[in-house]
Amino acid sequence: MTEGVDTWNRLATLLPPAQAEEFKDCWTIGEQEAALGLLLSGILSNDVAISETVRAQLSVLAETWGEREALTPRIRQCRGDGQSASAVTLVEQDDVLVSGDTVQADRSLASLVLVPWISCTRCSQVLMRVHAHEAWGALSYLAERYAITTPDRTAVARLFSTDSADKAFTSLLQACDQPLTITDTTGFAP
Repeated sequence: MTEGVDTWNRLATLLPPAQAEEFKDCWTIGEQEAALGLLLSGILSNDVAISETVRAQLSVLAETWGEREALTPRIRQCRGDGQSASAVTLVEQDDVLVSGDTVQADRSLASLVLVPWISCTRCSQVLMRVHAHEAWGALSYLAERYAITTPDRTAVARLFSTDSADKAFTSLLQACDQPLTITDTTGFAP
């Protein structure tokens, strides 16, 4: 619980004080979906520059609260800070899919589709959302699981349950043997 509060408080520092208080108040009363909308509105209206790591964290929070599809276009509109030191980056191509049948993992991924989501810039491992095909041909709205694949995307290094987007993201950040050093002018660090 403390880690979640810390994350939301760090994100609040991206906003001017009045907007930050409104954002925190919204979160405190249990309106996380609305708080994320307020946060993105504030970032965009104030033209706040964010790192790729913060952009990925916003995507993870949006996924966790069932708002990723609705908020992704706004997350991508946020101005980058121009720094190349970010540990991760959002994968921009949502249409690049990997069949669970072609990935070396336990058979629990057979017939599922892995969608590249967040890539580690240090080791090239990729956090993927794992979806089922619906009867009408589209992918399931919610991810069935999360997987971190090897850099060549041929094997699953770690597999996470459907409610573990944040744990999978943290694992991706900590996966490398290389030290994680993030310089972010906003003061946000994972």
